[in-house]
Amino acid sequence: MGRRELREQIFLLLFRVEFNTPEEMPEQIRMFFEDDEVMYTEKDADYITAKYEKIVAKLPEIDEMLKAKSEGWDIKRMGKVELTVMRLAIYEMLHDDDVPVSVAINEAVELAKKFGQDNSGSFVNAILAKFA
Repeated sequence: MGRRELREQIFLLLFRVEFNTPEEMPEQIRMFFEDDEVMYTEKDADYITAKYEKIVAKLPEIDEMLKAKSEGWDIKRMGKVELTVMRLAIYEMLHDDDVPVSVAINEAVELAKKFGQDNSGSFVNAILAKFA
């Protein structure tokens, strides 16, 4: 699985955080990897899980940064897709040395366009540009 596909799978797993309690997430992770539509190698599953766990551990910090940079926007009012995409991108920008900032932003915009609404890409780009 390529980096783009791995990032998309991390996004899809991280998206479940918005709809499940922390206690429900182990079961959600198990169901995520049992999905018959995507075949995961053990290496890919380990990478996705590890990165997901690292992001979740940083969510309070990431959300505080998002609140500070997204003037006029309460993160509770943001779309779930956009919020999840930005959480992933901010984690990559600040804590993943393997991902250049420009790549994190570009990939986030592409994910927002794919899974969000018409203006999601522009919104995500505008917020993430404040982190660059």
